Amino acid sequence: MDYLNLSGIFSTSVRVIGLFGVTISVYGVTKLVIAVYRELTSPLRLLRGPPSRSFALGNFREIWDTGNDSRHEEWVKRYGSTMKYKGLFGVTRLYTVDLKAINHVVMNNYDYQKPEAAVYSLKQVTGDSGVLLVEGDAHKLQRKILNPAFGPQQMREIASVVVEKTIQLRDAWLSELAEEQGPKRIDALSWLSRATLDVIGLTGFNYDFEALTPDGPDKNELNRAFKTLFETGGELNVPAVLRSLFPIFRFLPVPGDAEAKIAFRNMFRISAELLRDTRARLQAESFDSASKGWRSRDMLSLLVRANAMPGIPEDQRLSDNDVLSQIPTFIIAGHETTSVGTCWALYALSRNKRVQNKLRKELLAFPSHLPTNDELHGLQYLDHVVRESLRLYAPIPATLRVAQKDDMLPLSKPIIDNHGVVRHEIPIKKGHMIMIPISHVNRTEEIWGEDATEFKPERWEEPSPTSGPIPSVWGNTLSFLNGPRACIGYRYALLEMKALLFTLIRAFEFELAVPANEISRVSTIVQRPVLTSDPDKHNQMPLLIRPVNSST
Repeated sequence: MDYLNLSGIFSTSVRVIGLFGVTISVYGVTKLVIAVYRELTSPLRLLRGPPSRSFALGNFREIWDTGNDSRHEEWVKRYGSTMKYKGLFGVTRLYTVDLKAINHVVMNNYDYQKPEAAVYSLKQVTGDSGVLLVEGDAHKLQRKILNPAFGPQQMREIASVVVEKTIQLRDAWLSELAEEQGPKRIDALSWLSRATLDVIGLTGFNYDFEALTPDGPDKNELNRAFKTLFETGGELNVPAVLRSLFPIFRFLPVPGDAEAKIAFRNMFRISAELLRDTRARLQAESFDSASKGWRSRDMLSLLVRANAMPGIPEDQRLSDNDVLSQIPTFIIAGHETTSVGTCWALYALSRNKRVQNKLRKELLAFPSHLPTNDELHGLQYLDHVVRESLRLYAPIPATLRVAQKDDMLPLSKPIIDNHGVVRHEIPIKKGHMIMIPISHVNRTEEIWGEDATEFKPERWEEPSPTSGPIPSVWGNTLSFLNGPRACIGYRYALLEMKALLFTLIRAFEFELAVPANEISRVSTIVQRPVLTSDPDKHNQMPLLIRPVNSST
């Protein structure tokens, strides 16, 4: 009897497994047929573009191996400003440097949204409902509540804190120099990451992570967590790519998964503690009649206070989970992108001593080492250097959007398709992927001239008239995008970058510690430096620093 029962159970299990397998197979075949049909009927197939060398990888391997900018620039010269290329598994994507087309995409954020793969990758760092991830009405609501925390007045309030931390970084480097003769080799990326973490801790949450203290990198959990989550290798990680693109592959293990999960948990535990402490502090705080304001002016306090204002309908408030998800978002906006952006600025200045010396002359002429926000933005050549650095080395080199409905994409210049037909607009079908090539637009010769790839801050004395149509929230570049999804933290990033450069260039002379051709760029969320000579491809920017000779 027991044997018969076991036999029956086994037979039933086999039938269930078989039925499950058939169901999965039918589902897979159905999805494949739909994908093939969409591809064969896609109007993007009419566009010119590079041949695909691999069905599985499309043109992805070529882009990764040669660098996004160089390969795309070569293709645009050959196939035109709006073209097609192949993504993974033969899916056709649209690539355009046409400014009218890009403006149409970024301004219509309900119709063009972030792809699910990009959202999945960001969720590994920010949680599931931060302003970087949500779309539509949810995004509009979050921006409305968050905007004051990143507005001009808030930047004036926090400028002194930012400058004080840059001075702490300067003093740490001077201590390093005092221990040895001659120049000191430093990893600028690591130091800048620690400094900007401290800045966002104080200005964002009224909390000092003490990352700039001698044992800060080892003792601070949040610093370690972000280093783990943002560390970018120099090799193409196929399982990681498959996981982001196809939910069915998210069971695949990727090196570093265990460490990343621990880092993610620690980051959100600390974020929850920061939110709890902020609410407790605000409950005990009253309005300061003398200054006509509240004592706590950090970004999280502003957010919590704005979200709790009386008279706001419940459906116009952020949930606890939404508020919690903004904390890692703040850290990304004020920590990761800024440290990387400043790192590339120091790289550019290290390669161009004339510009470095000219900038130092302007900064040393300033009568104080404690500039205000408005004074920093009033330093003309510093502004030109920051604009030029962000043009050449945008921290985020590209972004993708997926069409949510059928549309017609307008072009400022007509193109000729594969059949010789002149097209003034491109038919877009729901589900089409469109790449917005931030770095490429920032470097294209058609806009910036034959010296487009040169670091030349003087070009901003009379900005190129052809840069006017670039969809830009700041600086006539695409670095911060434009429209409803423009970078919410751009004012914060500019304040930090200018404060860091102000203090560091006044105190030190910089040069590269390795040949320039050894420094390469790799990116996941942000574009980080790696050394081609480093077999492990650790993110780093090795620079040599010397104290500025006060007699010069």
